[in-house]
Amino acid sequence: MRSIAHIRQSDGKIQTVEEHSHSVRQIAEWIGDKIGVKHIAGLAGLLHDAGKFSVKFVNYILTASRNPDNPPKRGSVDHSTAGGQLLDRFVKAGPRDKNLYLLAEIVCNAIISHHAYLHDYISPEAESPYLTRIQEKHIDDLDAITDGFHKLVMDREHFRQYVESAAQELAVFLTKPSSEDGRSRLMFLTKYVFSALIDADRTDTRLFEENKTWSPATDTKDLFANYYEKLLIKLSELNKDSEDISPVNHYRRLMSDSCDNFAEQPSDIYKLSIPTGGGKTLASLRYGLKHALNRHKERVIYIVPYTTIIEQNAEEVRQILQDDERVLEHHSNVVDDPDHTYDDEWADGLVNVNQKLKLAKDNWDAPIIFTTMVQFLNVFYAHGSRNIRRLHNLSRSVIVFDEVQKVPVHCVSLFNRALNFLKDFGDSSIVLCTATQPALDYVEHKLNIPAKADMIPRTKDITCAFKRVNVIDRASQETFDTEKLASFVREQVEKQSNVLVILNTRTVVKKLYEQLKELLADDECSIYHLSTSMCAAHRADKLQEIRRRLERNEKLVCVSTQLIEAGVDISFNCVIRSLAGLDSIAQAAGRCNRHGKDPLRPVYIIDHAEENLDRLPEIKIGKSLTRAMLVDMKRDPSAYCGDIFSDAAISRYFADFYQHFRLQLNYFIPPLHRDMISLLISDDGPDSLVQAYVRNKGGRPTLFSLNSMRTAAQHFQVIDSPTTAVLVPYGEEGSEIIARFNGETSLADLSNLMRRAQRYTVNLYKHELDRLTKHDGVISLMDGKVYALMETAYNHEYGVSPDNDGEWGLYLL
Repeated sequence: MRSIAHIRQSDGKIQTVEEHSHSVRQIAEWIGDKIGVKHIAGLAGLLHDAGKFSVKFVNYILTASRNPDNPPKRGSVDHSTAGGQLLDRFVKAGPRDKNLYLLAEIVCNAIISHHAYLHDYISPEAESPYLTRIQEKHIDDLDAITDGFHKLVMDREHFRQYVESAAQELAVFLTKPSSEDGRSRLMFLTKYVFSALIDADRTDTRLFEENKTWSPATDTKDLFANYYEKLLIKLSELNKDSEDISPVNHYRRLMSDSCDNFAEQPSDIYKLSIPTGGGKTLASLRYGLKHALNRHKERVIYIVPYTTIIEQNAEEVRQILQDDERVLEHHSNVVDDPDHTYDDEWADGLVNVNQKLKLAKDNWDAPIIFTTMVQFLNVFYAHGSRNIRRLHNLSRSVIVFDEVQKVPVHCVSLFNRALNFLKDFGDSSIVLCTATQPALDYVEHKLNIPAKADMIPRTKDITCAFKRVNVIDRASQETFDTEKLASFVREQVEKQSNVLVILNTRTVVKKLYEQLKELLADDECSIYHLSTSMCAAHRADKLQEIRRRLERNEKLVCVSTQLIEAGVDISFNCVIRSLAGLDSIAQAAGRCNRHGKDPLRPVYIIDHAEENLDRLPEIKIGKSLTRAMLVDMKRDPSAYCGDIFSDAAISRYFADFYQHFRLQLNYFIPPLHRDMISLLISDDGPDSLVQAYVRNKGGRPTLFSLNSMRTAAQHFQVIDSPTTAVLVPYGEEGSEIIARFNGETSLADLSNLMRRAQRYTVNLYKHELDRLTKHDGVISLMDGKVYALMETAYNHEYGVSPDNDGEWGLYLL
């Protein structure tokens, strides 16, 4: 029997199905072993390409290889279904055993889905796409395929033993102590096995194309020990160089030492409540590296809000660890990952542009990672194999959620369940790191947090030491339009020298910036604009320039959206914050007198009348709640312990905030009249999917798994309007990256290029992308999988110019 899994593009060498199957099995076993499901994941690897033991497939791939300009229609030979049907038939040939049936459902779904996304076991249409594929789709030569598999990959007796080992692993997994119920843990296990298969398959295919062999990742113990030593040296230098023995510096050191000591604790979910400016990044890194050493973790991952920037913390860590290569920033998916309903490998074994992009190393395989809340949630819940491929690399990790209060409200229950899975089954340690801990236990699906979860007790001394601002409420007295606000800013510049203004929408930020440029034209005052329309590299350059001017105490104003509130080490003499949620205002205050070098500095809360928050419901409700609390304090100055940022105030704010959104906490999907939790963890109730199936089909499905993972993923998006990542030609490197995407690129180079491109992307809403396309401001690369801006569509002040009228020449100065 002749078998072909892939034909190498460079030299025409064939990788046989048996070679590929065992290689993928080996990688999948290594991934699965991290959570005790070595054989379950390995089984998916063994069987995923069994359908290629087919005369039809051999003829198909050879025809495609010989006719590259006129290949057969992709997907016209189904090679994904056979492996699933083989396993289903094997299991059901024996006595009915629940663990074996569950095992088959988990593994078969991964196999039949490995070029698209997991199938629904029961769909909202009261059908079973999974059963249709496994039991009803006819495979002509399934018997010949089965014989080929057992002859060339694994004989029947060894296969039986392998399946039994997998079933035993499943039995152990199902009895492991956890706050998650059986259906929840099975849903996450199915996703994990799918992640293992996707990554193992693509990794082996990439290595074959590059003519390399796989070896397990090296132990990170020595690397983390080296990192930890470098961090301690840096902290020692900071302490030695600082002549300032202020309470702020004293407590920064104390809290950093506490994090170091806490690293001895077992892996769990913990809270790190450090006041803004208290050194959360280095303190949590100190914990993360030491805990990784003690508990054999493979990586330290920082998750930051989707509304902020990550490059500053990543760059700071790179410099301390003296490692540019192994500190990964992941802002967004550079490559579009569309929803395919067919096996979308062109010629199913030959590499074209689309396949290159899929095979490029994009799986979070790095010891230190900085990414966003959007990307984290997408890994667990969004459609597309590129997202879920990364899931398994969240296990055996230390995961630090910086500014965890920014979890989008409709995702809170999903967030809690993901963290519980990672803690209970993924052997990961979770740190909820913020100055304003949210009340995540107000929701139905709670975090499984230990009783003593606080890494650092919040004492009155620490609170007093980090009081560096005087909050002045102007919001309950008056409203501001742009003209009035500009005049107020000018007054503060005269008094305070430098001012940061944070508003809620890009529209008013840009309008105020233009007004200030005109108003302060003769005042020798520098005006800066920051927004998410700029790429990360552009924002970083702007911030560096601002810091230099602040150090020289020059007059300046920075007008920004809320992106500057979290993760940005910068200090102004005065902050003006448009009314928003209390957590946002607290974060904004952290950009004022950050290091406590001066007496109390002013933070003004104003109400900007021109902001349209209709499409920003969380900000709108947060604004309303904060206004009510400010009114409370105006009536009674002793309310909330006399401090709008007190623990009592923060607790009250989040309790009211979650109460307002209580009907949305489970991610309600209006078109389906269901929430996401009911799709992912279906029950047997009267309104359940399975009862709808019974009414439609006249009987129960022959399934233990009853959820709708594909439908849930298709309806999931962290932000209301999905965005597309677009490369921007900022500076020489941005232009070079775009040029290289437009040329011939090897797989190894493409992986590196996608990593470099992270700092030169901007996420655009559909209407923005459409507007740019209309004005010829965007081009497509890599067969339409990558988008890039024309040089004239990027502006030196605002970033993206939707009308393609940017002033690119100013960049060359």
